[in-house]
Amino acid sequence: MTMSSIKIECVLRENCRCGESPVWEEATSSLLFVDIPARKVCRWDSLCKRVQQVIVDAPVSSVALRQSGGYVATVGTKFCALNWEDQSAVVLATVDKDKKNNRFNDGKVDPAGRYFAGTMAEETAPAVLERHQGSLYSLFPDHHVERYFDQVDISNGLDWSLDHKIFYYIDSLSYSVDAFDYDPQTGKISNRRSVYKLEKEEQIPDGMCIDAEGKLWVACYNGGRVIRLDPETGKRLQTVKLPVDKTTSCCFGGKDYSEMYVTCARDGMTPEGLLSQPEAGGIFKVIRLFL
Repeated sequence: MTMSSIKIECVLRENCRCGESPVWEEATSSLLFVDIPARKVCRWDSLCKRVQQVIVDAPVSSVALRQSGGYVATVGTKFCALNWEDQSAVVLATVDKDKKNNRFNDGKVDPAGRYFAGTMAEETAPAVLERHQGSLYSLFPDHHVERYFDQVDISNGLDWSLDHKIFYYIDSLSYSVDAFDYDPQTGKISNRRSVYKLEKEEQIPDGMCIDAEGKLWVACYNGGRVIRLDPETGKRLQTVKLPVDKTTSCCFGGKDYSEMYVTCARDGMTPEGLLSQPEAGGIFKVIRLFL
């Protein structure tokens, strides 16, 4: 058995108030991510180490790649198409029109090209908000929207199993990672169940991604870690601790998708906390070293 250890590096000191939704863009060897309250979509070129950004007109909570080029993003309560060249956002659909205090949170594109994203009430402080105001939606390729369920607190991490039969989902304040049966043909989900309950020191489950072995990685907000879970056994397989507390989300990228990128937040930290965690709000790269 080869021994492996982990190397963690802050590749970008971005000082995000709330960095989220990391997405690797293979065509440009870039990492996309958002800073929600700063209303920024950022693109970090891993080759020349430069960051470009587009500012939008409301909190932007997720970004995704569009098959025809460009990007889609969840901005306020709108699904938008983002044109990077002219820095414009075109509204494709609006949700939660009756809930003026709501905004989208995490979102991701499913295996068939539907953009799944959920909403929440705007926070008065991190993780402090009016409960049960959110819903989970998806924007279909023809731009119609379906709502799956309501009563959501903080709609968060999501991904699909490698065989496209299971949808994994996190409503943060349930402190649980849930699974649904998923039909890639119709986008329908059913039979909700919990596959992992977080332990106290793991704090609040936030963003999530799946790896090439079908295991889930969950960023733990206030827990300063990402954890690797086996959704079939419900066991935690690994904990990777980061030098920041407010870890928010993760994705794979880089050459052969062998690197994990982790976003985090600064909002809600004390001045002392910021002094002791100078890289808070940065982008971290986690790589496995085989010895």
